Amino acid sequence: MKIAVSGTGYVGLVTGVCLAEVGHSVTCVDIDENKINLLKKGISPIYEPGLDEMIIRNFKEKKLDFTTDFKNVYKNSNVIFVAVSTPEREDGSANLDYVFQVSREIAENVESDCLVVIKSTVPIGTNDRIEEFLKETLVNTVKIEVASNPEFLSQGTAIVNTMKASRIIIGVESKNAENTLRNIYDKFNVPIVCTNRRSAEMIKYASNDFLALKISFINEMANFCEIVKADIVDVTKGMSYDKRIGDKFLNAGLGYGGSCFPKDTKALHWLANDHGYEIKTIKAAIEVNENQKFKMFRKAKQRFGSLKGKKIAVLGLTFKPETDDLREAPSIPNIKRLLEDGAEIVAFDPVGINNFKKKYDIDISYVYNPEEALKGADMVFIFTEWKEIKSLNLEKYIELMKTPVIFDGRNCYNLEEIRRVKVDYYSVGREEVLNIK
Repeated sequence: MKIAVSGTGYVGLVTGVCLAEVGHSVTCVDIDENKINLLKKGISPIYEPGLDEMIIRNFKEKKLDFTTDFKNVYKNSNVIFVAVSTPEREDGSANLDYVFQVSREIAENVESDCLVVIKSTVPIGTNDRIEEFLKETLVNTVKIEVASNPEFLSQGTAIVNTMKASRIIIGVESKNAENTLRNIYDKFNVPIVCTNRRSAEMIKYASNDFLALKISFINEMANFCEIVKADIVDVTKGMSYDKRIGDKFLNAGLGYGGSCFPKDTKALHWLANDHGYEIKTIKAAIEVNENQKFKMFRKAKQRFGSLKGKKIAVLGLTFKPETDDLREAPSIPNIKRLLEDGAEIVAFDPVGINNFKKKYDIDISYVYNPEEALKGADMVFIFTEWKEIKSLNLEKYIELMKTPVIFDGRNCYNLEEIRRVKVDYYSVGREEVLNIK
């Protein structure tokens, strides 16, 4: 079976590589020639542990190819996965321009019966619209059908999320589409949940938005813990033993970021409003998350007043560890606020610096180890819980900083260890430790 994957971002590239890994013949298509040339050399345009090796192996074995020639690929493919971006519009709705652009290209070039599988996150009802659009736009007399197959990837663990998925969701309107997708995913040997297309689309939004709610809830609890002198780490530990709650997505911090949660909460909120309904919990999650981003900034302002002329070390730029993704990362608005307040910033991140330089024309300094960032700093902000930061000896803060004041937005350190050293330490949902005399 010849499979095409349109789009070589996180979803498309990981999907294509993993399908090739289990034996399918896969061609990944993208309009970006530079990206395609890199991929043919075995260089992934995204940082994802283990991905480069899988690309090289499957490309050498001729199970995986990359091209910009969508016309020939679509003409000869039995199944085409659409995994292009659906970015957020200004009003919060999902921009479907790229999805429909690819759909037009498919309709104008496909020459045999074809199943179009939408992996992109799209509002409920979009698969129906795409199938109608494809049939109206078809150039050749072929049978074409659309299926929904939402992704549940997490940056940093995307390969495991695909190869050992908790479940695969397929939304279909025919037995033929169901059988085709079951055959494609048979070698993954994971549970397959088959629904209609609209339910599959809703499963994606409901899953992501529930996790976003969980994060927002625990951050609200953390903020209240500070008021009543409870410890959010102990609270979440106690909660986690309840199997109905579990221990995932209960880490208090500066809120959620990345490519999915911010976009998907806003998209579902907009979609509900467009249907005359307000999902109050989703609205609250969005508001809580926006407010949470600046929690450490507010603590710094309370401590120092003006930050003008202060040298600030920033540890972590990406929205989470094990990725170079900066989308909706708390570091970005905080750095902008710190600069507006007159601070001087030196930033460290193990993999995110090059991306940050490309995307943001911001006048800050960059270093490639955390110790260098700390030298002579008046304070430090921790925005990402990289292992390089969590494993940093606390004595280094005292040795290298002008004043060892830590604003830890990710609760990287144990309070008992913090109490034994001469630092001032501010975290989320826990006691402030003020040891500097």
